[in-house]
Amino acid sequence: MQPRGPHFPHATSRRAFLREAGGGFGALALAWLLEQEKARAGTVPGQADGVMEPHFPAKARRVIYLFMHGGPSHLETFDPKPALQRLAGQPLPASFGHVATRRKVARNPLLGTKRTFRKCGGSGIEISDFLPHLHACADDLAVIRSCWADSVNHPQAVYQMNTGSVLMGKPSLGSWVSYGLGTENQDLPAFVVLPDPAGGIKGGPPAYGAGFLPASHQGTVMRGGASPILDLRPPEDTSLQEQREMLDLIGRLNAKHRERHGEDGELDARMRSYELAYRMQSAAPEAVELADESAETKALYGLDDRRTAEFGTRCLLARRLVERGVRFVQLYSGDVNGWDAHDDVEANHAAMCARTDRPVAGLLIDLKRRGLLDSTLVVWGGEFGRMPMSEGGRGRDHNPHGFSCWLAGGGVRGGVVHGATDEVGLRAAVDPVHVHDLHATILHLMGLDHTLLTFPHNGRDERLTDTAGKVVRSILA
Repeated sequence: MQPRGPHFPHATSRRAFLREAGGGFGALALAWLLEQEKARAGTVPGQADGVMEPHFPAKARRVIYLFMHGGPSHLETFDPKPALQRLAGQPLPASFGHVATRRKVARNPLLGTKRTFRKCGGSGIEISDFLPHLHACADDLAVIRSCWADSVNHPQAVYQMNTGSVLMGKPSLGSWVSYGLGTENQDLPAFVVLPDPAGGIKGGPPAYGAGFLPASHQGTVMRGGASPILDLRPPEDTSLQEQREMLDLIGRLNAKHRERHGEDGELDARMRSYELAYRMQSAAPEAVELADESAETKALYGLDDRRTAEFGTRCLLARRLVERGVRFVQLYSGDVNGWDAHDDVEANHAAMCARTDRPVAGLLIDLKRRGLLDSTLVVWGGEFGRMPMSEGGRGRDHNPHGFSCWLAGGGVRGGVVHGATDEVGLRAAVDPVHVHDLHATILHLMGLDHTLLTFPHNGRDERLTDTAGKVVRSILA
């Protein structure tokens, strides 16, 4: 009789071992722990792709984030500084101490602005003449003049403003909102990005990536026209029925894989992405089709002017997307340089404001008259501001120490100004708002507690705001 060879039992997964060992008590404990993780994330078990329950009643159901890439100057837009005008041409007073800059511009003379500021609306918020159309929306804005961030360089600052971290690879704000709340429309992504067609952002796609969150929460890039998403349409020789049968076959094979090897988050995310792409083949082209918009609406967004037509089109697309249940839309203004006014701040901002002012005001007006502004949070800002000292005579360098942004709509008290920079606009001096505070406030308005919206990664419950962040309650309605 031949001796029997060594016995190798069929490999099993950890979940299967827990299910079979000890009467299944290990599996019960594991299930309880997983449900606790879902609860901390604000999700409802069994609704991985659907509408989730927020931590508390939300003021806003959706977000449109208008990202002015390159760093718009607060000194030319929302933060008038009479003292800077008086001191123009002089060196920065020694009392301001050491200033962290990239190009040692701290020794350069202070640069005044040619802009004039006007008190707008019943609230009297001061806005520069670079933004005349936005003057009519002043009473809807909550302007934060005391923002500050941690990096003086574009890529790191773009990452931080989008992900809360200066390091690449963390989940973006839009991905966290998608993870926490899901989508309101099963045929469209929860998080959509509308990039500037003139070029990409500094730092690239990781700024709107999902990081360590499931890949299904990645920002989906959309464009106007008949093909809003590249490679969305099937090959011409493949019918929808054939595509459906192919997806069903892949689904059955993946289900068998899960039975043998247990849950696989990346595999599940890819399966959901396939199914979403199939559904989007009809929903996405309709969402970006502007033919049914009236001539008056198109003119409101500036589609009748070559300067504003491109950005206005994307603002109108953003409204159409949130109208159809997209949870978070991020719209970028500016190519690889954009608002980065090193050489001539007046010339740069004259061009950038001319492209964006009318469409942004049109977006706010259109949302308001359609009854959408009360439930849609609109955010405007860049990765940092600009220095009060000159660069190259007429430009301004990066300034993360003090800058402006504004919020409007869902849950925001309009016609208010929060905080202030110092007398020349160098640093946040009164009621500073760090990037973490801004993120905590946006999540709060969406019904999410930033301390509870977490995801386990590398043995730590990670969150958008790290270990910091406080809600800016003075701007809440």
